Amino acid sequence: MIEDKKLEESLRSLVKEDKPKQVEMSREEEIGFHKGALNTLLAERNELVKMIGNVEAILQMHLKRLEELGIKIK
Repeated sequence: MIEDKKLEESLRSLVKEDKPKQVEMSREEEIGFHKGALNTLLAERNELVKMIGNVEAILQMHLKRLEELGIKIK
């Protein structure tokens, strides 16, 4: 049987209490960092929108075919 105190000590030893150090950046570097992040995230969002469109088109094709076969789905 595991003792509660030993278990808590083991769990605490796994968690680091140190906070990560903040990286010092110049204003221009920080602006560049955020612009780069926005560009990346916008590109990812655009790809997700394309993927959703493809999934929707495939869903509609399956629904249409099921209706042709006499199955109605609400």
